[in-house]
Amino acid sequence: MRAARTLAVTATAIAAVGLAAPLAVATNGPSNVTVNPFDVHAGSTITITAKGCGHGGTVTSNAFPETSLSVNSNGLSSAIARVHNNATPGSYNLAVKCSDNSAVVTHPFRVLPGRGAQGGLGGSLAPSSTEMAVGGSLVAAAALGGGLFIARRRRMTGVV
Repeated sequence: MRAARTLAVTATAIAAVGLAAPLAVATNGPSNVTVNPFDVHAGSTITITAKGCGHGGTVTSNAFPETSLSVNSNGLSSAIARVHNNATPGSYNLAVKCSDNSAVVTHPFRVLPGRGAQGGLGGSLAPSSTEMAVGGSLVAAAALGGGLFIARRRRMTGVV
């Protein structure tokens, strides 16, 4: 009788642990959160990956709008977020929260200062003095060459 009772208690304990293990895995929350690239310019996109969010979740930050995590075939959750165009350069945190859990994991990333483009046309840059000298000498050489060509041609037509 004692052996049967011990066997029943052992079987119940194993069943309880076996049934609780998947639930424990599902409720551990996000882990191994990564951000790629870590340094990003305003207006660019970043990719966030996390493990442990088997049913998806959300990613939030002050630098981009709330984004949904989607689960791929490997069990990894990922999201692509676009940083606001007017994001102030500096350090930010993002928060990952799984749909089936209240645990939140944060991860840092940095927004880099932007540099304006030099468009070229439209008067955004003035020519340098060297560029002006080269351009002037080319115009003078073209005028001198054209004048010599016309003068030489005029002399040849009068000889015939």
